[in-house]
Amino acid sequence: MAVTEIERDAMRRALSLATRGPRGLNPQVGAVILSPAGEILAEGWHRGAGTPHAEVDALSKLTPDATRGAIAVVTLEPCNHTGRTGPCAQALIDAGVARVVYALDDPGDQSSGGSDRLRAAGVDVVAGEQSEQAHELIADWLTVQQRGRPHVTVKWAQSLDGRAAASDGTSQWITGPDARADVHRRRAEADAIVVGTGTVLADDPALTARDGEALRPQQPVPVVIGARPIPADAAVHRHPHSPLFYDTHDLAEVLTDLGERGVQRIFVEGGPTLASAFIAAGFADTVLAYIAPVLLGGDRLALTDIGVATIGDARRLQVDEWVPLGADLLAIAHPVSPPEGS
Repeated sequence: MAVTEIERDAMRRALSLATRGPRGLNPQVGAVILSPAGEILAEGWHRGAGTPHAEVDALSKLTPDATRGAIAVVTLEPCNHTGRTGPCAQALIDAGVARVVYALDDPGDQSSGGSDRLRAAGVDVVAGEQSEQAHELIADWLTVQQRGRPHVTVKWAQSLDGRAAASDGTSQWITGPDARADVHRRRAEADAIVVGTGTVLADDPALTARDGEALRPQQPVPVVIGARPIPADAAVHRHPHSPLFYDTHDLAEVLTDLGERGVQRIFVEGGPTLASAFIAAGFADTVLAYIAPVLLGGDRLALTDIGVATIGDARRLQVDEWVPLGADLLAIAHPVSPPEGS
């Protein structure tokens, strides 16, 4: 049976509900329960790890009689395993739901298979409704599931001749106000902002996302990588989130830990050394290069050693977009080949 217009509307509503849930270890999922006639009976969404999943949240608002023969519209395939909560597929079966429409298959080895369980119990199941929109919603979470690490954006600002600072180390400001505002907007879209101890000691950055002088509602967790001690009065300690410190140069270890903490997207802007390390390790999924029409000369390069000894080893990128920002230009790019560390 094809998806009805009422079910399509319910999926759009479920996608909207999913955005109310937090980004973290679990995906953002929304659910709508319809009567056999297509009336909305209940809505639900997932509020974070350890809380009821969206389907169970919606079912909890209904009596057993109301759920018999109902239609469940869910943005992700009902799970098929017992973790902190029970399997949603079985909860729907127990509730007497007659039909399930969902958008995306569950990618988990243990949690997938809910659709098969539902069909085996006689439930009518339709998959793939508005799958593109659902994928866009949880794309970062899916990256963590597939790669075992967060999505990594590496950002730097440079002069036209590829320098990150003048010969004396000064770098504020290479780019203009429009470019800096764009950086802060993109910081707010990340779950964590990553720098090295060298940047913290040299620049004492706040690592916040601001709109002018005001803090944006969404703030990335500050992450500092490196062995050197950070002063107790450093600005990073005044961040709205408690900073995370990693006394290691093992980026894979850092990314794995961040993924296990529910971090889905990180923003690296820790200077040439750290940016180069992420690129050399193959961990740069997106590159943001802010290019200013200024010449600095000298040896303060925006990138240092990234493991390219000869032109044949060059890290090739595809530029997805060139964005004018006042007098500056932003290149948004991704590696042509899959990252080595993926």
